[in-house]
Amino acid sequence: MSSEPQGQGPATTHFGFQTVREDEKSSLVREVFDSVAGKYDLMNDLMSAGIHRLWKSTFLDWLRPQAGQTLLDVGGGTGDIAFGWKKRGGGPAIVCDINREMLAVGRDRAVDKNVTSALAWVCGDAEHLPVADGSVDRYTIAFCLRNVTHWDQAIREAYRVLKPGGRFMCLEFSTVVVPGLREAYDLYSFNVLPKVGAMVTGNREAYQYLVESIRKFPPQAEMAEMVRAAGFEHVSVRNLSGGIAAIHSGWRL
Repeated sequence: MSSEPQGQGPATTHFGFQTVREDEKSSLVREVFDSVAGKYDLMNDLMSAGIHRLWKSTFLDWLRPQAGQTLLDVGGGTGDIAFGWKKRGGGPAIVCDINREMLAVGRDRAVDKNVTSALAWVCGDAEHLPVADGSVDRYTIAFCLRNVTHWDQAIREAYRVLKPGGRFMCLEFSTVVVPGLREAYDLYSFNVLPKVGAMVTGNREAYQYLVESIRKFPPQAEMAEMVRAAGFEHVSVRNLSGGIAAIHSGWRL
């Protein structure tokens, strides 16, 4: 993920299709999500025609929340995964997000839904979680990992905070595996989504970045190998909508 060897100047990474310094990416990502926080959920519905809700439902069904389990949902600022966890009978939940604006939207939604018991909101970085070692039963990260500077470090952090027997689950845009669908998806993504983003949020660049960031994220097999390299076992993958999104699961044994 870093493209500049040591001694050759600052390490670099990608921000969409741009090359930026590694130490700049988190602030650039924060700016993107701060700028669209108020319309983030509406844009998810518009961009996916509501399909993201089905993906998240499938994700939660596979997660199988239990009352005796504690969830850490990373990058879940507006609360969808945490609300679904609580609705399905899950135990205490911690939502951790680097974006204070997204967390503010999530807290407001929690009040509106009357889902506030045993639900904490924490501002923190996926690469350096403000969570104790071996303290949570389930770790989820949905449509966030691709925005992190060092994906492998974030996955190692997931391993660190999980208890033995804990489970890692990631829902993320991935690589389309159905012939013909990739071309249609690319056409829609690059030509439609930034225009819709500009109309709804006034920020075309934010959605141009989001489209580009999907293409920079590793394909399913490569992502699964990163999960294994972090120490997780019984790693498995489920494609959704022909690979437009995918769920990765792994267990800390």
